[in-house]
Amino acid sequence: MWNPDQYHRFQRERSRPFFDLVNQIDAAAPRTVADLGCGSGELTATLRDRWPGATIWGVDSSAAMLAQAAAHAAPGRLTFVQADLAAWTPPAPLDVIVANASLQWVDGHPHLLRRLVAALAPQGWLAFQVPVGNRAHQILRALRSEPRWVAQIGPDRVQSSDRALSAAAYIELLLALGCTVDAWETTYMQLLQGDNAVMEWTKGTCVRPILAALSEAEQAEFLAEYGRRLLEAYPPAGYGTLFPFPRLFVVARR
Repeated sequence: MWNPDQYHRFQRERSRPFFDLVNQIDAAAPRTVADLGCGSGELTATLRDRWPGATIWGVDSSAAMLAQAAAHAAPGRLTFVQADLAAWTPPAPLDVIVANASLQWVDGHPHLLRRLVAALAPQGWLAFQVPVGNRAHQILRALRSEPRWVAQIGPDRVQSSDRALSAAAYIELLLALGCTVDAWETTYMQLLQGDNAVMEWTKGTCVRPILAALSEAEQAEFLAEYGRRLLEAYPPAGYGTLFPFPRLFVVARR
């Protein structure tokens, strides 16, 4: 269901949290690194320069994204794997696991964190960031709950942002797993360009599963109403559309 072109419409804004996350990993010379939910691979490729002695795996479930990632592969250094990140087993214990805006697509975070920490080598690092619910997510949830849509895409379908836990919950879970933990939240005041820019942003992420459940005519109807509400919530100005986007960051060491 991923559309790389739609996702990359706001590539600069989507990339910044990755670097803000990775910059907090104080691993001097890891030997094994995995990027879970690597997408089209251009960010994963920057890890080769960050840790030139590491063997790196990029893992993603989307064939469309991995088709673009293949251009960044480097034999013996960077390998891309099509797999469910919640089920993938690394070929060796990992010194660093990075999961940038990907874990929110996976159910059961307590179980998931136990699995990821178990995949770490001693003194290994787990670093992830997930979006925190914002006004666009709230509008989407309200629209899905209305009589017109509730039977097909109603509130029983979990939105990606609903899977994320609180910072306190992640800290408690990771401490119990024997990790040291640093967690923080940041709100990016994103200035987006284009017509109904916030809708174009969400079409690249949280709206994808909803559109997949609708016919072409229903998609047009749903997007028209969702877009109207987003324009009311995020009115464009001469300089663009201001889209505050909160994210939760967690960096843990085993």
